[in-house]
Amino acid sequence: MKFCVTLAFNDLTHYVETAKTADECGWDYVMVSDHVVHPEKIATPYPYTDDGEPRWEAPTPWADPLVAIAAMATATRNLRFMTSVFVLPLRNPLLVAKAVGTLTVLSGNRVTLGIGAGWMEEEFQLVAQDYRRRGRRMDEMIDVMRKLWTGEMVEHRGEFYSFDRLQMSPGVSEPVPIWSGGFSEAALRRVGRVTDGWISDLHSTEELRELILRVRQHRADAGRGNEPLPVVGACTDAFDLDGFRRLEEIGVTHLLTMPWLFYGLDGHTLEDKQEGLRRFAEDVITQM
Repeated sequence: MKFCVTLAFNDLTHYVETAKTADECGWDYVMVSDHVVHPEKIATPYPYTDDGEPRWEAPTPWADPLVAIAAMATATRNLRFMTSVFVLPLRNPLLVAKAVGTLTVLSGNRVTLGIGAGWMEEEFQLVAQDYRRRGRRMDEMIDVMRKLWTGEMVEHRGEFYSFDRLQMSPGVSEPVPIWSGGFSEAALRRVGRVTDGWISDLHSTEELRELILRVRQHRADAGRGNEPLPVVGACTDAFDLDGFRRLEEIGVTHLLTMPWLFYGLDGHTLEDKQEGLRRFAEDVITQM
């Protein structure tokens, strides 16, 4: 199992030092979440809470994920980075391909692009992107980006994007892993058909078991049943080695957590984060 610390909702000025500590004590990934803005009035229900309200308030800090990863990558050697999740259809695929490709080259292939279709219609309106067809558009964006990352002369003719032969240089020396989040049926089918891995939301062990089985079925239906399936699990009822081993048994390959919470630390200070990272590494990572 790989171990991933999320920096969601955290002070941006702590990112680099937190990443350095994670790198030093054996963590595998740092994960950075994404929102562009927080409108004062949001009519779109948040899909991951019972009451439709977001888990955060307007002043909560959000980094530009790719800029944040660039800063952390320069300060670390082995740590990998993932966006969890980057709202891909808010953007233009050529610009994302250029930014992620550059980041991949400069970081030494330490970037995984974790993507999602997004949920907040107001955010799409503000950046003048189509919300209603965002899922289909995102699938085509993946195709566009994968072509561009080859560094070769390519062309594209699709439903949403079309261009004559062009080249984006440099290409990447290894394919950029693209993992996708969400647990709607459409999101799970996307993991089956298009993306390289799945990123869960907060779930119990049993919920993760059922969702992973559904993803595997979609993989099999798409003729991809023999391909590796990385699964990022953020679990609500696994808090010790036995719990983490049960997650591994059902197919969770990457545990996502805020380790300072395991030790009663609120994480508001950099010292809390560093202590939580070190203690969890000693208590769990070295034992797994």
